[in-house]
Amino acid sequence: MTISDLMFPPAFIMILGALLVPLVRSSIRPIVLVAIPALTLLMIWNLDDGVLLTARFLGYEIELVEASNVRRLFATIFASMCMIGGLFAFKHAKVAELSAAMAYAAGAVGVSFAGDLITLFLFWEFMALFSTVVVWCGGTEAARRAGIRYGVMHLIGGIILKIGIEGVAVETGSIQIAAMQLESFASWMILVGILINAAAPPVSAWLSDAYPEASPTGSVFLSAFTTKTAVLALWLLFPGQSVLIWIGLYMIFYGIIFALMENDMRRILAYSIVNQVGFMVVGVGIGTELALNGVAAHAFAHIIYKALLLMSAGAVMVQTGKRKCTDLGGLYRTMPVTAVCGIIGALAISAFPYTSGFISKSMISQGAAYGEMAFVWYCLVAASAGVFLHAGIKFPWFVFFQKDSGMRPKDPSWNMQAAMIIFAAACVIIGVFPHLLYRFLPFAVDYVPYTADHLVSQLQLLLFAGLAFFVTLPLMKRTMTISLDVDFFYRKLAPKLWRGFERLLVKLADLARVLILDPARHLPAWWMRFHGPEGPLARTWPTGSMLLWVSIILVVLLVGARIL
Repeated sequence: MTISDLMFPPAFIMILGALLVPLVRSSIRPIVLVAIPALTLLMIWNLDDGVLLTARFLGYEIELVEASNVRRLFATIFASMCMIGGLFAFKHAKVAELSAAMAYAAGAVGVSFAGDLITLFLFWEFMALFSTVVVWCGGTEAARRAGIRYGVMHLIGGIILKIGIEGVAVETGSIQIAAMQLESFASWMILVGILINAAAPPVSAWLSDAYPEASPTGSVFLSAFTTKTAVLALWLLFPGQSVLIWIGLYMIFYGIIFALMENDMRRILAYSIVNQVGFMVVGVGIGTELALNGVAAHAFAHIIYKALLLMSAGAVMVQTGKRKCTDLGGLYRTMPVTAVCGIIGALAISAFPYTSGFISKSMISQGAAYGEMAFVWYCLVAASAGVFLHAGIKFPWFVFFQKDSGMRPKDPSWNMQAAMIIFAAACVIIGVFPHLLYRFLPFAVDYVPYTADHLVSQLQLLLFAGLAFFVTLPLMKRTMTISLDVDFFYRKLAPKLWRGFERLLVKLADLARVLILDPARHLPAWWMRFHGPEGPLARTWPTGSMLLWVSIILVVLLVGARIL
């Protein structure tokens, strides 16, 4: 029997691993954290293409495992991220966090191989559940609150996605994952549900809200799975939909602007995730084979260098307890390994030549050029300079250089250093030998990244962006400020409005008591005063008095009728 004949999805291996993590002794736990993803990788790369496992569910034939090049590539980087992230985290993370992170990664692998919309939805919600637990493992009141907001947002996104899936099933009678057109309400609902997980503004604040509040190790896991499974879903369901180009461009510049304003180093990197996913969304919208190859390659590269950046930030937090740029600086002296790895990650995200970002991001912009989308190409080129400003220079400069903060922390534990070195080496190796990645892309690659024109133009762009940073350094220096994002409306404004509404209700209740309830309490006494046994209206009246009152009433009625 081959691995392709096994009767369970690869994600189940990692689910079993998540159950084992809290049960094994602490001395064995690192082995489990590395071995389980390694076994998952072995199964992933022994799966044949096509639908391999089906089952009956709710009257539908669901496809639990469907393998292809792009699915295998995403599943590979998800399992690899789980393995290296486990190496990075096991000495410092809570057991609950390690278990939840592996379950979270299992959900991402499950989404990668989902052959139908129902299976995709089930693993999608599985990810939402355990990623919320990872946020809560930050262990602070801020993490608890952020986790609640994170969970609510993903609950809303899941409901919207479910509405879309049910609509497609009713309209077409099919739940297969295949490219669809935005021609119905149901397809738009699926797109919106996916874009929420992709952190597309204006529903992206959950990312910059929750990820920085997780633990220094938890944010590394969070950076890898949710947004990139959304990219894969867009790749499979909506390739070539031009609306995604404009959504992606908005994400790119939104992320750059907010990252430049931010003072918290992990919030800088959180906004940078929105920015980088924007490049991938643009590539899906372009929809050509070159652009889609670029999306797959860039997602693979992004998970590595973004995790590396958050590892270096997490190492700084573990060693110093600080996260604000205004509190940091000069750490390169005593944390050289962390600084070098952080710089490599910063160069990779900036698409510096001979790093992984250079050979992946350029495929997307070249796809725009080949598609004669001049405006899109210019925007992507300008955005590359913006990325270098906020992530390539700002993050390492303010954290490891600038002023001397006076702190002298050492590099973190060996496992953290090992994880950072592995990912830093991967950034360089993929950048120097791009064919190592290109050979696994979904379409044949005839793109050559290292041409004289491309090298010169990219170096010019990065050098001038660097010059602009240092010329405007007085403006770039951060202060103890807070950046207001869309979450201001439901984190700050909505509670204030609700408290104001509550005060209004209290005042209305007081007014009702004064005008209605208090007089009503005196009504029985007033009634008895006039209608009681001794009341004037209960006495026997003389006939003459009665005739007088009847005459008065009659006159009043006649005068009133005449007037009206």
